[in-house]
This record gives sequence, C-alpha cells and structure tokens, in this order.
Amino acid sequence: MGRTDQSYVDLTDPTRLEFDYVQRLAEIIDLIAPAGDRIRVVHVGGALMTLPRYVAHTRPHSAQIVLEPDTELTEFVREHVPLPKRSGIKVRGVAGREGIEALRDDYADAVIVDAFAGSQVPPELTTAEFFADVQRVVDNGVLMINITDKGLQYARRVAAAAQKTFGRLCLSAESSTLKGRRFGNIVLLAADRPLPIDELARRSARSAFPYRVVTGDRLDQLIAGAAPFTDADSESSPAPPDTHFR
Repeated sequence: MGRTDQSYVDLTDPTRLEFDYVQRLAEIIDLIAPAGDRIRVVHVGGALMTLPRYVAHTRPHSAQIVLEPDTELTEFVREHVPLPKRSGIKVRGVAGREGIEALRDDYADAVIVDAFAGSQVPPELTTAEFFADVQRVVDNGVLMINITDKGLQYARRVAAAAQKTFGRLCLSAESSTLKGRRFGNIVLLAADRPLPIDELARRSARSAFPYRVVTGDRLDQLIAGAAPFTDADSESSPAPPDTHFR
C-alpha cells in the first residue's frame, strides 16, 4: 500500500511467513500454548490475514476475530485471496479501539496488534488506556504488538505504556534496530503470567534475520525515563525514511 509492503500470504502453504517480524509473532503463538491446541485470538489489523491463516492451519477450530476497518481491503481479500472454508476467522469492519471495547472480559488467549495507517502505527493503539482494555480482554493471556521505529524513542514510550499495565514484558528486534542504527520492526510481548523468554530467545536467534530478545533489568534500563503514551499525548509511529524503500 503506497510504498510499503503490508502483507504476504502463500495460499498453498499458510506456514510460509516471509516477513521476519511475522515469524517472531508466529513463534510466540506456538509457545504460549501446546501445539495444535485450540486458542482464541483477536487480531487488530488484518491486511491479507497472514497470521489468522497460520493459526487456522496449525491450530484447527481456533476462534479468531480480525478487527479491520478497511472494508474495501477485506472485500479484495474475499475476492482474490479468500479465506479457507470453515476457518473460524471472523472479520469485523471496525477499528481496533472500538473492536476491543466491544469484547467481554477474558475473551481471548492472545491479542495481536499489527495495524498500520499507511506506513505508521495509529496513535490510539499504543497508549496505556488501550493496553488496559486489552488486559481486560486477555486476562491471563498475552498481548503482542508490532511497531516500527528508528532510534527507539517511540518504542521506549510504547514499552513504558505496556509496562505500566502488564506485569511481564519483553521486546525483540534485529540488533541494528535495537542499536538505533536502522529503521525496523520491533515486537513487544506483554502478559501477567510467566513468558517463554528463553525458548523465544533461542528461536529468534536462529532465524535467517536474527532478533535479540530484551527483558528484565536490561529492558528496565532501556525504558527508564520514557513517558508512557496516553490518550492525551499519543503519537503515530515515525514514518519510514525514504531510503527504507530503496
């Protein structure tokens, strides 16, 4: 969309995940519950619905809701890259905040936020108030959110907002992104239960584009001094530099 690659899907093999950050999100899904188990997932942002297809394929009979306000895009998906029959995926044409607010307490095992307006993360999806509502929906489940940044000033504020709400948190990205040298994807994982940090770190390090997992004292040092985003002062994520597309 525009100059930004938004999604990739292989209709013959839903486990083929081309984007590195999507691979990291899929690894988290595979680690939060036993393989093949039915899980309840809410996706904020749909695009071609790569991760919903992955969950439907690897965990049949899972209940999934996709919150995707771009109804024209959803119609394109239904026509050109349709979802499998009886996939268990339900698409609601609403924005993330509105869709999350409508869900009952303890509705989902996981909420995955991977939503962009063009090339930027919408500001209302990274605030302490939004994360508090997600916490209500997942209860003992997990929040995963993909953001983009360079220099980590934006990412630190998002992480601070998540840390204000959830008891456990980790952040992962490629080393060059963590060092502030490169614009890239950053995946946050938050929960009020123990997280599979060690295994996630091992899998992330073995990938074709290795990610480093930051948690505990190292993450506290990274976040220190950052003001959590709130509804009163939220911002979109930084726009990618022109060189990101060359």
